[in-house]
Amino acid sequence: MRKLFSWLRPPPGAEAASLYAAIVAQARDKHWYVEGKVADDVDGRFGILSTLIALTVLRLERGEEEAVRGSVALTEAFIADMDAQMREEGFDAGLGKQVRSMVGALAARVDRWRFAEEAEGSADQWREAARWSIFRDAEPDEAALTYVSEQLRRFAERIEGESDQLLLRGDL
Repeated sequence: MRKLFSWLRPPPGAEAASLYAAIVAQARDKHWYVEGKVADDVDGRFGILSTLIALTVLRLERGEEEAVRGSVALTEAFIADMDAQMREEGFDAGLGKQVRSMVGALAARVDRWRFAEEAEGSADQWREAARWSIFRDAEPDEAALTYVSEQLRRFAERIEGESDQLLLRGDL
């Protein structure tokens, strides 16, 4: 009987749809791929998106109860979008494994950025988190790494200064 009325509930992550859309818009900004020299491919775009999501999840976790719930909804929105994107690309076989891998990549980024944030003021930790989170196995040039690292720091500072309510509405 529960399944019969499941259409009455919003899909997973719907509560964070505006915030998720705002983060996706940030991840699509050309400056990451031009000045930051992030690869403009699936891996590069995933790196930017999942990193911005990770930084936002960490910010929401430091908020009030509604913000903490919003961090879960944001993660659910990410999972739902990745599932839809994979289906659209025709990855029906083994889809669950692929989506779990993406969720694991997001969780690893959350952990890495949590460590970088806890190392208050450590530019080296922040740069290393940016290198690992965005460029992965590629070795970026210093200018690109500096640019991306500073842009991520600005993003984190901007969302840190937002109220929980504005952030949850997607006002970035």
